[in-house]
Amino acid sequence: MPDLTYGQLAKATAALAKDITRSSEAIHTHAKNIADEAQDVARTAESIAALRVDSATVAETRELSRLMDGIAGAATAYASAGDTTARAAQAAHDQNKASHSGIGEAVSRSTVGRDIYDIDRTWLTQE
Repeated sequence: MPDLTYGQLAKATAALAKDITRSSEAIHTHAKNIADEAQDVARTAESIAALRVDSATVAETRELSRLMDGIAGAATAYASAGDTTARAAQAAHDQNKASHSGIGEAVSRSTVGRDIYDIDRTWLTQE
């Protein structure tokens, strides 16, 4: 029996592309939420500074906002890399489909039994 069939490869590459895309979108969402929270913390820092809260607390709150903003930026960069990976996975799926779908369709239409695995590979490459 073959290690990997066209159908399995097509299914796996399609699932991979979808999974990476979904994950990248989720990371983008989390990054946006973190950035929004960082802005809220920055506003809080300004509010407590206006209330004349001690300067150490204001500085710590501003530092927290800055760190959260940095985390949001890193998460966005990570998600962008995920977008690139998703495009590469989709390209692999498209290439697999372009390269092998004809063989897959021919095999699925074939009336030959499914238990034949010792076909001479050179015969398949001949015109």
